[in-house]
Amino acid sequence: MRILITSPIFPPDLGGPSTYVPSIARWLVERGHAVTVVAFCSDPDPQGWPFRVVSVPRLWMPRRYWRDFVAVWREAKHADLVYVNEHLAFHVVLAARLRGKPVIIRTYVDGTWEISHRLGWHNDGIVEYQGKDYGWRVSWLRRLQRLWWGWARQLIAPSRFMQEIIEGHDVPPQKISMIYNNYHGPRGELPDRESCRERLGLPADRVVLLSICRLMVWKGVDGLIDALAELPENHHLYVAGDGEELDNWTARAAALGIADRVHFLGNVPFEEIVAWIRGADVFLLNSVYEGLSHTLIEVMWMGLPAAVSAVCSNPELIEDGVNGRTFPHQDTAAIVDAVTEIVGDPARAALFAQRSREKAAGFDPEEIFRKKEQLFLSVAGQP
Repeated sequence: MRILITSPIFPPDLGGPSTYVPSIARWLVERGHAVTVVAFCSDPDPQGWPFRVVSVPRLWMPRRYWRDFVAVWREAKHADLVYVNEHLAFHVVLAARLRGKPVIIRTYVDGTWEISHRLGWHNDGIVEYQGKDYGWRVSWLRRLQRLWWGWARQLIAPSRFMQEIIEGHDVPPQKISMIYNNYHGPRGELPDRESCRERLGLPADRVVLLSICRLMVWKGVDGLIDALAELPENHHLYVAGDGEELDNWTARAAALGIADRVHFLGNVPFEEIVAWIRGADVFLLNSVYEGLSHTLIEVMWMGLPAAVSAVCSNPELIEDGVNGRTFPHQDTAAIVDAVTEIVGDPARAALFAQRSREKAAGFDPEEIFRKKEQLFLSVAGQP
């Protein structure tokens, strides 16, 4: 089968789709399928992949999406199926439709919420946003999303939370396939903590709090910075990722007098991300929204204790007091309490890590990718 995959980001840029798309594309190639990826990418000519990558530059937004539309329309001519991994998908679904190709969309966010939030049309979280009236602009955007969802043959929801969100937009249940996201990291023996810390140049007495995310406002790194100011001076926060909030959050750390304890690492290669996960003491995620965090699954698989905001799909992965800690989004005192408990009780931290590894085994890529392959073949009308 010939599969065209679209993505809003691609390595070296960090983010869920940037991890997921290369992983499933490589697996599909190994299964004998022909794969092409069209993606927004800071690298104009990605090389070294076992599949072809068409890079769309990050231009002024109308030009960017026009270039994306043209690339998908051109490549879809030779595809049996178009697999879309974008929240703003009208243009790519339209391109596939004009080519008469079946489309599956992996719906990891309510795109109308993210777009209208970024444009300043509201300040609500994704749950509060559902079904609420925000005027004609959001209503028009919701109608547009229902249109491109309607053009697709199937929508994949990566969590129970996202399945409920999609159903709330009047999508028939039979059109939704709930298939969890999966683990994407190394499968063999992992490097030990000490060697990773030595490689990264981390002092032995430093408590390393790690967050990996796009630097978008709903990721809540500002709340982690506020919590760090309440923690002992040997606690440092390391943030891997890039995005539009970098300057604001750098200024916030400086204003709190802890600029030397907050380290923005930028887009870190995945090989190095593994070292950070294995060398850290606690993983922190303070987002107001998650469809189902690829990074959190990786952290669980690699045995790093996690404390996360109790929102959206996060509790589907981390159960408070069972395999980690959860806290209300942006609750500084609760974040401090969670970090203090994990750092101050090594036995409890080890128990959280063990239980997380056991739970993460249920997100093995082989089983989950096979489910998606079966769906692809069914939608494409192939045996």
